[in-house]
Amino acid sequence: MSILLLGLGLTAHADTKKVMIDHVVEDINGKKIDLKSYRGKVLLIVNTASYCGYTRQYADLKNLQTQYAKEGFSVLAFPCNDFGNQEPGSAKEIKSFCEGRFEVNFPLFAKVKAKGEKSPLYKTLTEQTGTDIKGEVRWNFTKFLVNQKGEVVQRFESGVSPTGKEITSAIAKLLKK
Repeated sequence: MSILLLGLGLTAHADTKKVMIDHVVEDINGKKIDLKSYRGKVLLIVNTASYCGYTRQYADLKNLQTQYAKEGFSVLAFPCNDFGNQEPGSAKEIKSFCEGRFEVNFPLFAKVKAKGEKSPLYKTLTEQTGTDIKGEVRWNFTKFLVNQKGEVVQRFESGVSPTGKEITSAIAKLLKK
């Protein structure tokens, strides 16, 4: 049965061949960034918001970045206003909030659409990944773990703490490969 499933491309590994790093995005300052520049790194992509009950996760994301950056890891934060209008500010306001309140030490990008008319990156993350990963983003601070090849290998919902064992053990495992 599993051979048949592999042949149909129904496993997470077979479906993740469309890599998320095949996108060019804008950073928070409006500069175009080719995500291929992150090839070889383990990434945690997060749709963020400044006025959300999960906003405190910025502190945990900063701690993850501090803990694993030297090993080849990076958080990539994509502000998103799709859920409860919790990220209404301009790029300048978002950057000021994140740097002033949380002293973020990871890349911030321009606002994205994670539902409806999705940004191309989020279309890939939610539609072109493994069957156990794809699906609509339901809220702010949904996290996608990406391996060194640019393949999305795991997804964590909003309530999963960035510094909890579930995420940190998954990151550590990928960094050891």
